Amino acid sequence: MMSQEKNCNPTRLVILGLLLAAGIAHSMGYQVSVAGQTLPSPYYLYDDVQYFPAGPQNKLANETAALEKAKAEAIRKTR
Repeated sequence: MMSQEKNCNPTRLVILGLLLAAGIAHSMGYQVSVAGQTLPSPYYLYDDVQYFPAGPQNKLANETAALEKAKAEAIRKTR
């Protein structure tokens, strides 16, 4: 009988590694960019919903409050 040697070709290992990496990357479900479009993860329907409550209509609420307070103090000092 002839001794059978394992054929451990480096090219074959590289190809196998690339296929394995591609399979793992495909199963992860990250966003991907294809032809300039950002496509969502295949699991986007199962993601947690992020809720951001509506803030004040006046974006400068603190500044407006400070100005009103300053005006009230100025009116009080002139009396």
